[in-house]
Amino acid sequence: MNKIIQELNGERTARKIPDFNPGDTVVVQVKVVEGDRERVQAYEGVVIAKKNRGLNSSFTVRKISHGEGVERVFQTFSPSISEVSVKRRGAVRRAKLYYLRDLSGKAARIDEKI
Repeated sequence: MNKIIQELNGERTARKIPDFNPGDTVVVQVKVVEGDRERVQAYEGVVIAKKNRGLNSSFTVRKISHGEGVERVFQTFSPSISEVSVKRRGAVRRAKLYYLRDLSGKAARIDEKI
């Protein structure tokens, strides 16, 4: 039974995703269905959490939209994600950046990794 599950997970996780970590600024191209049309919408923000669980892997992206913080959790191997690209690398020392929720303005900036 376990071998069957591993085989199914291997088929679905075959898609290549770039290597990114918490603190990185990423652009996620999300497929949006409106009626009978399908288009791609960009969602750009800072990765504040990443969960590596094989097929159940996910990552959380936070952005500021019209002065309000918006977070969205993406399933890493979801068919609704067409592309993930890294815009800049952040220098952080934690795995989960939930403290960014309490910060605003210039205090919420993350230094770029050199």
